[in-house]
Amino acid sequence: MSSAKEIIRSEMDHIAVKRVDQIKSNSYYYKRLTKFLKYNIPEGKSVVEVGCGTGHFLRHLKPSRAVGIDFSSGMIRIARDQNPEFEFHEMDAEDITLEEKFDFVILSDTIGYLEDVQKAFESILKLCHSETRFIITYINFLWLPVLRLAEFLGLKMKASRNNWMNINDITNLLEMTGFEEIRSGKMTLLPVGIPLLSDFINNYMGNLPLLNSLCLMSFIIAKPVHRYSEDLSVSVVVPARNEKGNIAEIVRRVPQMGKETEVVFVEGNSTDDTLAEIRKVCSDYTGPLKLKHFVQEGKGKADAVRKGYSECTGDVLMILDADMTVPPEDLTKFYDCLARGRGEFLNGSRLVYPLEKDAMRTLNILGNKFFSVMFSWILNQSIKDTLCGTKVFTRSDYEKIKSAKSFLGDFDPFGDFDLIFGAAKANLKFREIPIRYKARVYGETNISRFSHGWMLLKMTVYAMNKFKFV
Repeated sequence: MSSAKEIIRSEMDHIAVKRVDQIKSNSYYYKRLTKFLKYNIPEGKSVVEVGCGTGHFLRHLKPSRAVGIDFSSGMIRIARDQNPEFEFHEMDAEDITLEEKFDFVILSDTIGYLEDVQKAFESILKLCHSETRFIITYINFLWLPVLRLAEFLGLKMKASRNNWMNINDITNLLEMTGFEEIRSGKMTLLPVGIPLLSDFINNYMGNLPLLNSLCLMSFIIAKPVHRYSEDLSVSVVVPARNEKGNIAEIVRRVPQMGKETEVVFVEGNSTDDTLAEIRKVCSDYTGPLKLKHFVQEGKGKADAVRKGYSECTGDVLMILDADMTVPPEDLTKFYDCLARGRGEFLNGSRLVYPLEKDAMRTLNILGNKFFSVMFSWILNQSIKDTLCGTKVFTRSDYEKIKSAKSFLGDFDPFGDFDLIFGAAKANLKFREIPIRYKARVYGETNISRFSHGWMLLKMTVYAMNKFKFV
């Protein structure tokens, strides 16, 4: 072990006996950090914390299995005494020898004490399976003078650091070692507890642009880069209401993808014989696609999509709007991106290429751009076109999205926001696929610009309180 590591380990061993009291004296800060971890780590998951200290965070997460790693023998001894139900190892983060995979890896306020962060990330990668989420929190270096003063006054434990890294430094090392960032951000503008004031400042003011850059704690949520097998089966759900003139063309143009492609039509209360047309086209078809059709019991696109998903058998789930404004041939771009592990929640973007004449009205374009800015800010992930109906993800990830319903509630009749928010809550990697948006050739839109726009605005405000002001 290098002399720099020896110094830090000696300091950690020395302050271990005071660690519990220091956490209590800074309880507000640790409660907020614990809340952040609980928000991102569902109960009942397997969790390993690298640099676990006394095991404070693991104790609050209610994991199915919890393992803590720290190179301070003093910290590990206290962690074992206080958390006998968990497993703790005295081990260097740069040389982890565990032969086990976990659902979540935590590296909280530890990265600054690592001598070789790249080596530590390579070691941590061995603890990850394809769906593991790696959660990193670290101190904003702008707070260095304040933290030095807090150490001098005995309000914070004093320990040497090997590095001060910013988000670009950490993201670069993550990419070099086989991870990719999902989202990142900052939190906690006021780390001391003042009744009413602290929560207001941290929940609201601390999330505003400019002020957010001054927050004490930064975070990155990352995942291992994973390539799926390209031999996946695909289900394309087509919600169809008053789209009789497009059904045959959809079947003709949907490409064969993976080892098998099924097209699942879900008809919803049409007045133009769409259902009869779907039945006729499916009955007459003799090509390579597997065709199914159903009638939704409820109302709205979201209900139709959920009905379709319940009848799908594919590994990959796709949505294709029956209005044909998104060319069915473009679905291969989504499939290839997913199969190559480039993203987990794939969303079509109609606002990259020039729009075909009459494809989207000016007011709709402005509305889409507004929601793009709001969602990127709310979710800490870039998303350019929130209202494109074409969305793609795996069946297993859809189960994660569904599990967020208890958190989000049933608030979206269209399903676009529902899926986006659910994917964000599950920390899925977003990726947008540019498409060339076409004008309708049959029928009229089922969306009202004003009444539905107002509804979408209310849902955006709802999301702010669920994702941002917490």
